[in-house]
Order: sequence, then C-alpha cells, then structure tokens
Amino acid sequence: MKLLITYGRVVAAMIVREMSTRFGRKPGGYIWALLEPAGYIAMMTVIFGAIARAPALGTSFVLFFATGYLGYQLYQAKVAYLSASVKANKPLLSYPNVAPIDAVTARYILQALTSALVAVMVFSTIFLALRHIPEINWPRILEAEMYAGMLALGMGMFNSVMFVKSALYEQVYGIVTRPMFLLSGVFFLPDTMPHPYRDFLLCNPICQVIMLFRSGFYPEYRAIGLSESYLAICSAVILAIGMTVFTLSKKTLRND
Repeated sequence: MKLLITYGRVVAAMIVREMSTRFGRKPGGYIWALLEPAGYIAMMTVIFGAIARAPALGTSFVLFFATGYLGYQLYQAKVAYLSASVKANKPLLSYPNVAPIDAVTARYILQALTSALVAVMVFSTIFLALRHIPEINWPRILEAEMYAGMLALGMGMFNSVMFVKSALYEQVYGIVTRPMFLLSGVFFLPDTMPHPYRDFLLCNPICQVIMLFRSGFYPEYRAIGLSESYLAICSAVILAIGMTVFTLSKKTLRND
C-alpha cells in the first residue's frame, strides 16, 4: 500500500511538472492546446468544402473531418508524447523514487485528459451548429479510445526505449510514419476504396480505430471491413511487445 501511495505521489508530481513544461505556468498555454485542433479542423473543413460538394458521410463536412482527425489523434497525439517521455525526463531518473514507468504514466494520463477535453469542446461546438444532432453510440467511441490507447501505449513504450538507444531509429521512425495521416482514413472512407488498395488500408490498425470511432457518430455507417477482433489482437500484441521491451530495458534507461 505504501508503494502505491508513493507511486501515485510521484506520478502526480510529474503530471504537474509536465503541464508546467508543456503548457507554461499561465492558463493561456493549455487553452491554446485545446484551440489548436479546433482551428485545424475549421481550416481543413473550409478547404475540403470548397473542393467537394458533399462529405463521404452525412451532410456536415466539419463533423466528417472532425471524426477522422480526432479519431486519428486518439492514437497519434499519445504516441508522439509518450515516445519522448524517458528522453525528456532523463535527469529525474537519477532520483531513487522516480522510475521510467512514472514518466510514461504521467504523460499518458495528461495526454488522455487533454484529448478528451479537445474532443468534448470540438464536438459540442459542432453539435450546436447542426440542425439535427446525431445519435451517439458511446460504446463504439469508448472502444475506439481503448484500442487507440493500447496501441499508443505499446508503441510509445517501445519508442521511448529506442529513442534513447538510437538517434537513427528516431529519424527513420519519423520518416516512415509521416504518411500515416494520409493513409489512415482521415479524409476518406477506407472501405470505399477499390481492391486491392482497400485491403492494404484495412491492415492498418489506426485505420480500423478511425472507422470504429466514426461509426459511433454515424448510425448509418456500416464500416465494411472493420474487424474488432483484428483490432483487439493488434492492440494486445503491440502493447505486449512495448511493455516487454520497456521492462527489459529499465536499467539501460536509467544508466544511458
């Protein structure tokens, strides 16, 4: 019990430190973190609204793009923040009560809360502007968040080790994953793509997360090709690999 209390205090202290470092000591820093995604969604909605006559689902461009972008951010925002958790907090690991997992836990909690606040703010604003509020399927949305969190945690823990061990891996990872935003179904419906491109896209678990997330906002969306069993297996495997690599590298992370 004492160990859990100590762990909780360390994580809480690191969350406060992360907030101060990331957003500054003034409220404006955190407010900007909430407004930035909303501004990006608004800008992209205007651009795609001028190009196309109607979105691939429903009648609202902003809702369609928001479900894709925020669905993608469920994974991407977490993994980007977690990947640098150990590297950014290296000086703190010299303290006996601070472990590498504390840095990962603190960043995960902070990013999960930030993403949730962003989603609530963005969708609340969108729903106020819509004539008809869609029927929300909360279990589907929460499932998408759960699988995205598992994928991000596993990949983030793996990256946090590799970023410390190899600068080359960090550069290669950034280059390889850069097209992921365009290939994950943020701007389109992967299940409407022609064969064999559709099968290739559906192998991407992030693409599956976005489809699952979107289906929570569009009751009419059939999401052909969505496999929750495949998504669950991918999430569990990546999480297990990340945790194993991270656990086996604890001494290395402290000493490097």
